[in-house]
Amino acid sequence: MPLPAFNPIGDLPPGIHRATLQEAKVRFGRGSARRRLLVQRMERIYGIASSTGHLARFIVFGSFVTDKPEPNDVDLFFLMDDAFDVGRLTGESRLLFDHAAADTHFGASVFWVRRVAALGGEQAMVESWQIKRDGEERGVVEIVPRVP
Repeated sequence: MPLPAFNPIGDLPPGIHRATLQEAKVRFGRGSARRRLLVQRMERIYGIASSTGHLARFIVFGSFVTDKPEPNDVDLFFLMDDAFDVGRLTGESRLLFDHAAADTHFGASVFWVRRVAALGGEQAMVESWQIKRDGEERGVVEIVPRVP
C-alpha cells in the first residue's frame, strides 16, 4: 500500500503508515540535498539497528516525514525485543543507543525502549510519536521488511 498524500499543512494524515525502506527512501529522500543526506543517515541507522538482531519496530517521525523541504534531522524510535542488552554493544552500535551520542555521531534524534518497558503497551507507545509539540497529530512511518 503506498504512503498517503500529505494533508494541506504538509503532514501525513494521523496513523502508522507502513513502508519498506526503499519506499521511504523514494518518498522522503528526494528534493533537497538535505533530504538526500538525511535519507542516507536513516538507511545507515536502520542497518545498524537491524544488525543487533533485536529490532522489533523502526518508526520514523517528525519533520522528515512531512513535505518540509529542509528538515533539521531524522527522528527515529526503535522498539527493541526484551532480550536486547545495550551493554553488549560496541562501536557505532553502542553510540546509536545513546541519545546524545547518536545525535552527534549520526545526526539523528534516536529514542528507543524495550517492549517490556513500553508504557501503555507497544501500540500505544508507537502511536504516541504522532503527537506534535502543539498537541496536534500527524502520521508516522514504520519501516517494515515488506508491506503485506
